[in-house]
Amino acid sequence: MKRVIAAVPRPWNAVFISDVHLGTRHCHAAELADFLDGLRCRQLYLVGDIVDLWWMAQRRSQWSGAHTRVIEALHALHARGTEIIYVPGNHDRPLRRVCGLMLPGMRVRRRAVHVTADGRRLLVTHGDDYDNVTQFGGLQERLGDWLYYRILTCNRWLNIARRRAGLRYWSLSEFVKRRSNAAERYIERFVQAGLDDVARRQLDGIVCGHIHRAGLIERDGLIYANDGDWVESLTALTEDADGVLRLLGHRGEVLAEIPPRLRLTMLELPQELAA
Repeated sequence: MKRVIAAVPRPWNAVFISDVHLGTRHCHAAELADFLDGLRCRQLYLVGDIVDLWWMAQRRSQWSGAHTRVIEALHALHARGTEIIYVPGNHDRPLRRVCGLMLPGMRVRRRAVHVTADGRRLLVTHGDDYDNVTQFGGLQERLGDWLYYRILTCNRWLNIARRRAGLRYWSLSEFVKRRSNAAERYIERFVQAGLDDVARRQLDGIVCGHIHRAGLIERDGLIYANDGDWVESLTALTEDADGVLRLLGHRGEVLAEIPPRLRLTMLELPQELAA
């Protein structure tokens, strides 16, 4: 049974969310608004694809009261003193034109380096920079996009039925992807591309989104943290005051956790080493 942090009430040092895709029919805006209403944090990173400007330009926008609630919740967080850093993704790419500027209530950055409470330096980037390493390309990629949106549609209707039956949210799309060898190979290439990037930059890890697969692992001394999305996984990454990193579900359940980096002081060292 997953451990639950009730209603996510604690004051976090930092929280990271991405791939909300406001303005599309597949966005779980109501669940995100509830999550944000109970949130207390010093910094909130919006790691790209928050408002799906690409979808809204190409297709009919789907904007409901729940979508507006998300915007209102972000304004409320800022009013309570939360610093909001927006790192645009590929679906809100036009915002990259104002990177480095202060918009009302937020700072916009092409990428950022977040320093955790225990001193780890994490690259914060959406993740689409790694597409040239991970994508299949051509017909296979276009077919994958078409199939993905069909699965999301089935996922939406399935969960409407589950909600009416009193059942909790369950991701059909995540279930299907985990049983696809091609999807798993794609995700592994993406993870390794991110870790290779932070190794070159001499950082301690990466926080990203983009691929709609939440994850929190350590590999070769580096942290890979994908905060997931609010289309399929409904997850967020949090850092508490001690530097503990947690991947949370939208109800506060802990899906994965990385403890803080061990830092010994002279008082904590064995006497023979401290001498």
